[in-house]
Amino acid sequence: MNERKKIGDYWFVRYEKETYPPEEMKARAKAFFEWANRRRTVRDFSDRPVPREVIEYAIRTASTAPSGANKQPWTFCVVENPMLKKAIREAAEREEYENYHGRMSETWLQDLAHLGTDWQKPFLETAPYLIVVFKRIYEPDEEGVKRQNYYVTESVGLACGMLLMALHHAGLVALTHTPSPMNFLSKLLERPDNERPFLLIPVGYPADETYVPDIKRKPLDQICVWYS
Repeated sequence: MNERKKIGDYWFVRYEKETYPPEEMKARAKAFFEWANRRRTVRDFSDRPVPREVIEYAIRTASTAPSGANKQPWTFCVVENPMLKKAIREAAEREEYENYHGRMSETWLQDLAHLGTDWQKPFLETAPYLIVVFKRIYEPDEEGVKRQNYYVTESVGLACGMLLMALHHAGLVALTHTPSPMNFLSKLLERPDNERPFLLIPVGYPADETYVPDIKRKPLDQICVWYS
């Protein structure tokens, strides 16, 4: 059992973290970046089955993300039922058709052109799992009183980033899909009023023949500013 200590009115547990010599630390950091840099957003999925336990552990990893006041304001809905995936696809495509035919500005459409996207979303049926992430705006107590959650969007965003890396680590691919508006997900999945759809993530193996856009990530000097 971890060593415990009372600080003020609350109990804390002792925390220990392994550390490494500077050269090993640099090697580990470089190796992790090179591995993470191989992660890509994929739209061509295989329907090959994925063990449920893999998804469960990826979600457990996501749940280790930091959150405001440790409220953990997230719900991960995993959809594998074919009829429900079909319904989600049909609803998403209705919204996306409107987006691509009037809602999105010409500039937005031009910015998307090099990615080869359109309103059709067959991957929502092909991928073996859809992970629908909801953010929990508040928590109702037993008497129906709304208990506020804090930094909900930031917390759920961090959890989703960790989910993507966990799926990548397991050898799977994913897509961060954000059909807008997404209220249809709340209705189809019958979620409570305190939850709002945040992200729709198809998950699975890549198709046997998969292509991704030939894009480059910004170099360090364009994303990092040092103050020495």
